[in-house]
Amino acid sequence: MASLEQYLNSTEKGKSLFEGEIRKLKTPVCKVFLKAGKITPVDFKASGLAVKSKDALKVKEKFPHLIVKNGDKILIAAAKKTKEKIKNKRVAVLFSGGPAAGGHNVVAGIFDILGADNTLFGIKAGPKGLIKGDLFEIKPEDIKRIKNTGGFDYLGSDRTKIKTPEQFEAVKKTCRDNKLDALVVVGGDDSNTNAAFLAEYLAEHIKEDGSGVQVLGVPKTIDGDLQIGKNLPISFGFDTATKVFAEMVGNILQDTPSSRKYWHFIKLMGRAASHVALEVALQTKPAVALISEEIAEKNMSLNQIIENIARVVIERARNGKNYGVVVVPEGIIEFIPEMTKMLKELNKAVAEHENELENKDLAEKRDILSSALAADNMTLFSSLPEYIQEMMLFDRDAHGNLQVSQIPTERLLIDMVKKHIKKEAPEVKFATLNHFFGYEGRCGVPSLFDAAYTYNLGLAAGALALAGKTGYMASFTGLNQGGKILAIPLAALLNVEVRHGKDEMVIEKALVELDSPAFKYFIKNRERWAKEDLFNSPGPRQLWGPSANQMPITVALNQGYKGLEFKI
Repeated sequence: MASLEQYLNSTEKGKSLFEGEIRKLKTPVCKVFLKAGKITPVDFKASGLAVKSKDALKVKEKFPHLIVKNGDKILIAAAKKTKEKIKNKRVAVLFSGGPAAGGHNVVAGIFDILGADNTLFGIKAGPKGLIKGDLFEIKPEDIKRIKNTGGFDYLGSDRTKIKTPEQFEAVKKTCRDNKLDALVVVGGDDSNTNAAFLAEYLAEHIKEDGSGVQVLGVPKTIDGDLQIGKNLPISFGFDTATKVFAEMVGNILQDTPSSRKYWHFIKLMGRAASHVALEVALQTKPAVALISEEIAEKNMSLNQIIENIARVVIERARNGKNYGVVVVPEGIIEFIPEMTKMLKELNKAVAEHENELENKDLAEKRDILSSALAADNMTLFSSLPEYIQEMMLFDRDAHGNLQVSQIPTERLLIDMVKKHIKKEAPEVKFATLNHFFGYEGRCGVPSLFDAAYTYNLGLAAGALALAGKTGYMASFTGLNQGGKILAIPLAALLNVEVRHGKDEMVIEKALVELDSPAFKYFIKNRERWAKEDLFNSPGPRQLWGPSANQMPITVALNQGYKGLEFKI
């Protein structure tokens, strides 16, 4: 019999008891892929659905091949009519951008539908690996090891954007050297934008026979900002991340009436959009949850936000509840109109006075800036805590902009709320703790929803490759009724936006819509959550058990489903 020490050694390198069991977990499969219980390729036909670009004429000029070939029509997967087998396809897959739970199941789905007659290659370290030609063949034992596990560690990822002629030529060389027929890009809105450009570039005359290399996209991001209404309910990774965050927020909410002395300010990863904050709020029901899009829509000032939080703190204290939780979206600073205006002018002033500001203390820097900033912007800047002022005067990105996601917004709110309460209600005790939850949710074992969602997206991407399609993003919808597999034309998703001071074609980020059912439910109930302890502690995500089949609440509400259970 092995000793305990030998057993513990045997669990190293992803071989814990839990990881062993999740590899055996049966992942639900959309019935369109099943024939006699086996994974089978599918055909794609017209669905009667379409997506419309706001800048269709400009997109057509830039993407003549894709627009002529795909137009704006969405395709739907259907059972294959012929028994003809596709053989000798060579497909490569890469991860792009930040990690998200479930990436490995996308790879598993592609591999399984390609079958033994075709070859799948992994590209190491994302777009950078594609440029370098860093590929390897994926084997059955690899899929067995990675299925239902982790985030992106099997392949790795990076944030390289393929933009220059030299980069595109390097990609072309990689495709030729490895005799690739198709490339699958797994990523968010920016990565799928890049996939559209690659699809157009690689569409023709890449191989010796004059044919092109197919490029397909898979929607990933924990931020949830890659959505297309009923046609793409959510990106993968969102469900796992929000369930991880909701568990931690729920634990803290349970702690607050236990210790009865702290207000916890919790910033949640989510970049620009507030989908993560809204989902976690619906799952846990904290006393306060800020939604950036509402702040922008109502043109709220920083002081108004502070006053609203302080009002809840004071009212709860007067009702014997001197504790609570405030949920803060990561990108909130960019949505406060006066802050956006001030930062824009500040970025310019810092660039113009860089030499003068160097080696000066904060007071001296303020004196220099006082002549460079408009009076209202200078007043706002001076009203901020000094550590925030210091942060705002350094660490610009390559474009000269402040990296606002690095600002400890939760601390800023704490300090300003504390100052306001001291002035308005000095009798109220306001003890605080602050947290930032982000990386904890990106690479955990995927929830059953994400495990199924990603595996089916992988099947869809692989099926599109076998069907000879290019310039499409795989989608999975109808999550309450067995599921539908769609193929959404990438070029038709592009719109013109000003980024870094110039027009660029990009896939638009989906922000929280204030007329959406999910947001309306939130505003209908948040005052009750502020006054009473009506919080939830949803607990850990389950892969087996009563809550295993729960989909995101925001998805269920916004899609008009009657329940939270996904049925695939």
